[in-house]
Amino acid sequence: MNYKIAICDDLDADRQYISDLATQWAASAGHTIQIHLFSSAEEFLFHYAGENDYDILLLDIEMGDMDGVTMAKKLRQDNDTVQIVFITGYSDYISEGYEVAALHYLLKPIRTEKLFSVLDRAVVKLAKNEKVLNFRTGGEMIRIPVYQIRYADVFRNYVTIHASDNFTVKMTLGELEKELDDRFYRVGRSVLVNLTQISRVTKTEIKLNDSVSVPLPRGAYEGVNRAIINMR
Repeated sequence: MNYKIAICDDLDADRQYISDLATQWAASAGHTIQIHLFSSAEEFLFHYAGENDYDILLLDIEMGDMDGVTMAKKLRQDNDTVQIVFITGYSDYISEGYEVAALHYLLKPIRTEKLFSVLDRAVVKLAKNEKVLNFRTGGEMIRIPVYQIRYADVFRNYVTIHASDNFTVKMTLGELEKELDDRFYRVGRSVLVNLTQISRVTKTEIKLNDSVSVPLPRGAYEGVNRAIINMR
């Protein structure tokens, strides 16, 4: 698997040491990683504004003007999937981690086996949180967990993805379908629906849990019901 990791620490030596360990972990676990290094919370947030698709954040708590906990709180305002691992020389901050759903605290000096174990836990958690898709639209990156997608429909060369928010991207429905798993069923030529979001199927429509109705093309009824049965 490929993971994008940010390391944020105001000490050059610590940043490099953690980066080296993460590289060793990836090699031993068979993962491919991209590592970005940041010397301050402010530097990370500036970069994050344009590139918000990190999977794992290894974050020092005691930094300059903005500490790691404050930065994590800002991050959690619009990102609930990144795995945050706090790094600290003290154990006084552990209670604050609950507010930002921190995966773990690593106490300095960091031991190799401990970091490897935490990174293993992070990738397991990412898998449980399910795959996240990244879309560029309107000059920004939109990051959305697959499970949040209720359905998607197409009009000409644009697909509208209906999730917690709705957004439209220039792509084909077939391209989106390749990124999804077997919970999604192609209804005719114009709609992909998340089978886990279906509350009822009639001869003419699919009713979703949020009461939205998706028109069902003629002859598609049996196929949808069969897909639901096979998924279970």
